[in-house]
Amino acid sequence: MPNPEEIIKTFVVPPDKKISLKKDYDPAYKADYVKKEDAAGMLQEGIEQLKLYQDMLYAQDTYALLIVFQAMDAAGKDGTIKHVMSGVNPQGCQVYSFKAPSSEELDHDYLWRCAKNVPERGRIGIFNRSYYEEVLITRVHPEVLAKQKLPTSIMDKHIWKRRFEEINNFEKYLVNNGIVILKFFLNVSKDEQKKRFLDRIDRPEKNWKFSASDAKERAFWDDYMDVYEDMFNNTSTAHAPWYIIPADRKWFTRLAVAAVIDEKLKSLNLQYPTISEEAKIQLMQAKEILENE
Repeated sequence: MPNPEEIIKTFVVPPDKKISLKKDYDPAYKADYVKKEDAAGMLQEGIEQLKLYQDMLYAQDTYALLIVFQAMDAAGKDGTIKHVMSGVNPQGCQVYSFKAPSSEELDHDYLWRCAKNVPERGRIGIFNRSYYEEVLITRVHPEVLAKQKLPTSIMDKHIWKRRFEEINNFEKYLVNNGIVILKFFLNVSKDEQKKRFLDRIDRPEKNWKFSASDAKERAFWDDYMDVYEDMFNNTSTAHAPWYIIPADRKWFTRLAVAAVIDEKLKSLNLQYPTISEEAKIQLMQAKEILENE
């Protein structure tokens, strides 16, 4: 696996520093010491480590891990989730994809549909898109915000600052209750996105992954980059920092994400539960009964 400390240092958005998405993070970056031909074996090592940590997380039943993925279309969110989490026990992992809100969801506050799917203790929850859409697409497309039935008194120029504060407070609350948060932005370049879109069109088995609206959204690329950058600078906190992962090379994206997840779980000092002396005696009695059958 790549050096996790180096990965974290390279891709984290420092909470106390303003970043430039264009200048500070290269979508095509890869660590010089990592070769593509070695990536599959290195990723498998990370998957095996994650499998062990997840087993202890589930058994200990103290922490939960919430992993948030945000990205432009075709950045590789689905593939990253599929490959990195391939060794995880499905009983201890949940994946939620958040599309356009339903009529029921629009009748609730914007955090409601995500809050009710936060993972319980012992589990890993993955959000494929999240409440962060409410400070991204709603800014690029104001008509989306207009559908949220908000009081006119709060539809002012301060709404985004308030939402940043609300999200930060929500995440702080989760962390204070043992819900560890990892937030990944898969940083794909506009040129690479174009290549992947064309691939989806040219290959019949991938046609279902593409819609005409995907291409139309490219017209708003610069707008999205601006709101993403503002989001990073306002919601990368000490308790829940953002990781901007280069996404032009899928093999390196997956290695980097796995390294960050493994290192975070390692930092929790997870342990299998121990039992009391009385319980140990009962186990030995049960063993004796079974052996004497």
